[in-house]
Order: sequence, then C-alpha cells, then structure tokens
Amino acid sequence: MGTVANPNLSAMEEGEEMTDLSLPRRRKHRQNDGRGDEIEGVGADEIDGDVSIEKVFEGKRVPTWREQLTFRAFVVSFFLSVMFCVIVMKLNLTTGIIPSLNVSAGLLGFFFVKSWTKGLEKIGFLKQPFTRQENTVIQTCVVAAYGIAFSGGFGSYLFGMSQRIAKQTSEATDAQNSKDPQLGWMIGFLFVVSFLGLFSLVPLRKIMIIDYKLIYPSGTATAHLINGFHTPQGAKLAEKQVKTLGKFFGYSFLWGFFQWFFTAGDDCGFVSFPTFGLEAYKNKFYFDFSATYVGVGMICPYLVNISVLLGGILSWGIMWPLIGNQKGHWYPANLSDSSLHGLQGYRVFIGIAMILGDGLYHFFKVLGRTVIALVSQMQGKGTSTRPISEDGKAADSDAAVSFDDKRRSEFFLKDQIPNLAALAGYVVVAAISIGTLPHIFPQLKWYYVFVAYIIAPVLAFSNAYGCGLTDWSLASTYGKLAIFTIGAWAGANHGGVLAGLAACGVMMSIVSTASDLMQDFKTGYLTLASPKSMFVSQVIGTAMGCVISPCVFWLFYKAFGDLGLPGSEYPAPYALVYRNMAILGVDGFGSLPKNCLTLCYVFFALAVAINLLRDIGPKKVSRFIPLPMAMAIPFYLGSYFAIDMCVGSLILFIWERINKAKAAAFAPAVAAGLICGDGIWTLPQSILALAKVKPPICMKFLKRSTNDKVDTFLANLS
Repeated sequence: MGTVANPNLSAMEEGEEMTDLSLPRRRKHRQNDGRGDEIEGVGADEIDGDVSIEKVFEGKRVPTWREQLTFRAFVVSFFLSVMFCVIVMKLNLTTGIIPSLNVSAGLLGFFFVKSWTKGLEKIGFLKQPFTRQENTVIQTCVVAAYGIAFSGGFGSYLFGMSQRIAKQTSEATDAQNSKDPQLGWMIGFLFVVSFLGLFSLVPLRKIMIIDYKLIYPSGTATAHLINGFHTPQGAKLAEKQVKTLGKFFGYSFLWGFFQWFFTAGDDCGFVSFPTFGLEAYKNKFYFDFSATYVGVGMICPYLVNISVLLGGILSWGIMWPLIGNQKGHWYPANLSDSSLHGLQGYRVFIGIAMILGDGLYHFFKVLGRTVIALVSQMQGKGTSTRPISEDGKAADSDAAVSFDDKRRSEFFLKDQIPNLAALAGYVVVAAISIGTLPHIFPQLKWYYVFVAYIIAPVLAFSNAYGCGLTDWSLASTYGKLAIFTIGAWAGANHGGVLAGLAACGVMMSIVSTASDLMQDFKTGYLTLASPKSMFVSQVIGTAMGCVISPCVFWLFYKAFGDLGLPGSEYPAPYALVYRNMAILGVDGFGSLPKNCLTLCYVFFALAVAINLLRDIGPKKVSRFIPLPMAMAIPFYLGSYFAIDMCVGSLILFIWERINKAKAAAFAPAVAAGLICGDGIWTLPQSILALAKVKPPICMKFLKRSTNDKVDTFLANLS
C-alpha cells in the first residue's frame, strides 16, 4: 500500500489534495518517464531502459507467498510503523502537509532486514535470504500502517468532532454534534471502517493490472525502486543512502532537543524567531527553524513550495490586512480576530472555497478521463493505457515487455484470491460496520451507512481506475461529498454535523484503501510478489495502524493541552476546516460575515480557472502557473512553514547546480533524515510534557520600547 500521502508530497504536482496524502497517501516517489529508480537516484541503468528487468532476476528462485511473509519482515514493519505514525501525526496536527515517506519505508526496510540477514549469515544461521518480494511486503505493511494516521482523520474529520474544535466555531457546539476523543471508540471506529476497501476491488485485480494495463505510476516507481535495491549496484547505493539518512536523522533529533530548552512559555524559542522583523512576524512571515519542513521542501516540487509562498503573500500579506481595515463595517468591531463571524471567518471559508474548487475540478477531470478510457477499452480501441503518461511512451522495449509481462502475468495469476472470499469478506465486514457504527455515533443512522456501502464500490472503482491512469487519488474529495450529502440528510437538529464528519471517515477509508491496494498489486506484479502476500501484508499493516495511530494521537492529545487551538504548537488547522464544511452542509451560508460568500465564489472560480489554464495552456507557460490547493493551505495558517519549505527548495537547487547526480541520489535521504529526526523528537518531548518536565529557558523577542518597559519594571522590583 502507499500513502497517504502518496507521500508523495508531489500531490500538488499531480492534482491530489495536499491536505490529504496529503500528499496523497500514495505517492512513493515521482515518476514521469517510467524510470522511478533513475529519478530518485536509486538503482542502476542496467536494470532499466531497454534491458529486461526480469532477465536480471531470472536465475533467482521466487519464494512462495507464505515464504514472502516472514516474521522478521513484520517485526521491522512494526517498529518502522511506530516511527512513521509519530511523524505523520505531527505533520497532521501542524500544517496538514504530509510528504512521501514511502521511499524511506522501502529503504529502511531494506537496510534493517539486510543487516539482519548479514548478521545471521556470518554465524551460519541464515535460513532464508532477503528477497525483493519480502522487501515489497515490508513496504506495503509500513505504508498501510502509517496511512491510517492520515486517513483516520486525526488532523481533520475525527478531531473535528471534538468539543475543543467545536468551541472555535460558536455553532453546533451541543452534545449531539460533538464527540471528544477516547482511545477505545477511536480504535473501534478504525477497525470497522478501514478493512472494507480491501475487499471491494479484489475481483477486478486481473482486469485492471493485466487486461487494462493501468500504469499506476506510484506503484510502478516503487517497484523499480525495490528492483534496483536488490541488484549489486542498487544495494551499494542503498547502503550509502541509509548512512546519509542516519546522519541527518541525528542532526535533526539533536536540533529539536536543543530548541526545547528555550521554549518555557508561549511564543518562546526559535520557532518564534522574528526573522524579517516583528511586523512581519505578526503577519506570520518568519523562518521557524523547523527541520521537518525544510526536509518537506526538499521533497516537494519547486512549484508546490512557490505556490504555498504565493498563497501566504496573497492572504496574510495583502487580503487579511485589507479585510482587517473593514473591521466595524464588514463585521463587528468588538469581535476578536479568532471569531468565525469576524476575520477568522474570511480566512477559513475562503480557504475552503479554494480547496473545494480545486478538488471538484480534479474530480470531474479524472472522472471524465476514466469514462473515456473505459469506453475505449470496451470498444476494443487500444490495449494499453500507457499513452496517458507524461511523455506518451511505453517504458520498455517491445522485447522486454513481451518477456517481462509474460513472466509477471504467470506469477500474478498463480496465487489467486477467490472472488467469493472477497465478496463474502465485503458483506461480513459491511454488516459488522453497519451494526457497530450507530453505537459509536448514534447520529449516523444504520441506513446512512448502508447507502454509503452500496455506493462505495462504484466510487472506489472510479478512484482506483483514475489513479491508475493519472496517479490522482481523490479520496478526500469523496469524503467531502459525504460530509455535505449525509450532513444535509441528517439535518441540523439531528446531529448532522457529527453524522457528516463520521460519514466522511467511512467514505474516505473505503475509497482510499481500495486504490492503495490496487497500487500495491501493481508493485507486486512488477516485483513478482504474490497477490496473496500483498493482501495479507496490507491487512496486517492496516490492523497495526488501527492500534498504533490512535495511541500516538492519544499521546499528543494528553501531552499537549492546547492541541488544536489557534497559535499553539499543534493547531490542527484542517480539523476546523472539516468541521466548518459540515456546518455549511447542514446550516447553509447564512452565518458568514459580510461579503465573505462573494469572496468564496470568486476564489472557487479562481481555483477552477487556474487549473483550466494549467491544463489547456502551453506547457512552457502552464508549468509555471501556481497550484490552487497549495495556495489555499497558508490562508489559515500563515506563511512560516512556506518559508521553511522554500529554504529546503533553495538547498536542493544549489545542490543540483553543484552536483546534480549526487543530489538526485541523496537528497531524498537527507530530507527523510531531517523529517524523521525532528518527528521522532516529538515522542520524548511528549513524554516530558506528560511527566510535567518543563524547559528551563524562555527565549522571547520584544520591540525595543517594550523591552525598555520590561527592564524598568524589573529594575523597580529589585
């Protein structure tokens, strides 16, 4: 499986919603020409291009599906899952931008098991060598597990149900429209909604992978990555990449530890450093020394980072100061800036309008492509969807395709998952879910869930097919549609806000998991991993995620009492966005401040127009047009993280000018090390907070006049 993410942070580049795998849950690494190893600097040219990949591995025995599922694989998967869940949770609760950790999962899985097998081999206890199929199983399990940290809605719909978020809206704050997090019901909810998507498209795996030859760029790129690791050249490079990752992991962890000492109060420490002056700091323009988002910037395409920065300049640099000047005219002067009936309302709802405009545009775009491709297949026009790719060329020569496809199809069809078992699994899990969900959320009636499960396989197929053509997973868009439809159906007086948010989770889980599984089948097809081992690994990884992710979120929730509050270390911005979507779906637009709805219409249309220009304009021009989804992200949060990301882009840009080949090979490892180290520091930081251990120093920055007053006050005290 891949995430969330796909990671995967080039979601903006590919039309996916950054807030959600964000980066889509599934973007293992970028692939524009079918040669993912070369793009990421992994693997050797000898196993790609015009040479048959499978001829390189022809002399090696392919293990059975049971042999691919090893104890060591799942031990390594568990520890990597914990680490990545902590990282993704931190990102969920800060900006909602989640980069690709899929490459890191495959790389670290390779390194740890390779080290394990080397140690056993030296002492003569190695019984089973490490294969690319086992590496695929590890990567699938890890990404399935940490994908739950995203699709579980801890930074969006699930946390949006809480009273802490509800109080920020001043509407629908009653008990029937809110539900505070508890470890028990969160784990139960995830278990009853996260497995259904695994069964929905299993009967179509042969049609989509072999008959339609859907390319699934992320799955294909990941397969090339893993194939590259298991050649002698790939193994040597992977070892160097892991050393680089480990070095920057240590730097990032120690930097996070060092910063902690200076954060004894509010607005203290390097995270509140007024880089461009105090007035710019007040308008959210500053560099906050975050290793995480410098790393994210190194993974993101340049256009994503620039788009986020442009969005911050447009909103916090121009629009919000101008709207703030209308205080007393457009909204009451006695309202605080955090009130949704005041300036905060413009920040949140204009951002929502851009998110919806971008999401719906891509929904109809992918739906149109899917319908056209399906009609073409049914009419027998064309036997491959590969021309959909960027350059319109097949990745392999005809001879290579003939040999490789024959061998891959043989192994892919060897271990069949019975269609009857898949159908029975869907019915049983759906029945359990329909019976259980109304007990967790009484506002979500059983017939709402029943209708969702009737429609879900069709939507899952549409999403999976579109994802195979374009690598766009629109799971979050389907989730937003569920918020509006189920919320309006339930009504304001019957807990429609909570029902809509819960329905969002149901729909997102099914649709995203189904397309992720099909991506994994593509990866398994290209690495000769058995569909059975892929399915079992996905199930085990999903089960891990259903326990690990809520526990990690619970740790954050208990350790940081201001979690989810504006201006806090973890503001969880999309929790408020999703809740306000639910309120809009139930109550309509009457409560918005003056001219807010007009501006929402303008920015919705602007998002559609920008996307249209990107698609129909000349490529030389359109590739420089900013991305609406990326622009919308800082509307609520500010530009501080955009500056971090642009610093990451600048580092990468200079590195590429100095040594492009080395940058291509090691930049992903450096970025992953920065993200992982800073993310893992959050774990001891949370434990210190729970133990009531506070930092000893507050480093704060004041204006000269304020500082003089403080000095005078302290002098009088002495």
